[in-house]
Amino acid sequence: MKTFKSKFAGMAFVVGLAAGFANPVFADDSKVLPIAAQMYTLRNSGTLEEQLAILNRAGVSAVETVDMQKVSAGELNALLEKHKIKVISSHVPIDKLRGNLDEVITEQKAVGNPVVTVPFLKPEDRPKDAAGWTAFGKELGGYADKLSAAGLSMAYHNHDFEMVKFDGKTALELLLDAAGPKLQAEVDVAWVARSGNDPAEFLGTLKGKVFAIHAKDNAPAGTAENERGFATLGTGVLDWKTILPAAKHAGAKWFILEHDLPLDAEAVVTKGNAFLSERLPTIQ
Repeated sequence: MKTFKSKFAGMAFVVGLAAGFANPVFADDSKVLPIAAQMYTLRNSGTLEEQLAILNRAGVSAVETVDMQKVSAGELNALLEKHKIKVISSHVPIDKLRGNLDEVITEQKAVGNPVVTVPFLKPEDRPKDAAGWTAFGKELGGYADKLSAAGLSMAYHNHDFEMVKFDGKTALELLLDAAGPKLQAEVDVAWVARSGNDPAEFLGTLKGKVFAIHAKDNAPAGTAENERGFATLGTGVLDWKTILPAAKHAGAKWFILEHDLPLDAEAVVTKGNAFLSERLPTIQ
């Protein structure tokens, strides 16, 4: 039987090849666990190069960017190559997909990114009913089809507002059903928990639809208010003994470290990487 480590690393490599992005810097991906960091976590940690240096020290070699990190594709690519870091996903605002999808495709291909992920909806953009979520899902499905034709995949990242239910189905489920199979879910388990749902149970309803999870922890209620109530992975209240296997069984290919407002971002990614590196290889 293949170990979790080799199985998931292999899947990640296949995903990259399918999208047409074989980065020679990572030719030996078979030895790398599917752990990445969301760059939003590091946004207050100096320059972009200083942020990537933090990831080098933390032992993290894959990232999910926030669009193009406010630099050109050429600048971003040069820094990624210098620090031997690859992009496995990018958070691209819905307005940018609506405004210039061709530009998104060109930029993301330029930095070797295989997955475009919609990260957030402003309050005024959020559907109000089941029909609205279904219509939005169909819109995303259209973008997913066009991205797929260009060799890219697409995902949607949730917060808590997509967990509202309509006749027993969450808005996120309605969205995914309407979009079709080319749109995957990037499940932020901390926000799922904040909505009052059990993350492991919810992941079980999305089998085959999960591209990745945001490996993010919640602090005990009423604590860490200066960090928006979030905690370093493994130090909070979420049950990772059930969440990690559930994510694997749901098909997650990446485990993306994130903290919305860390006091010490380097500690968050360093400790989070160590936490996942210890546990992921043991999951069957």
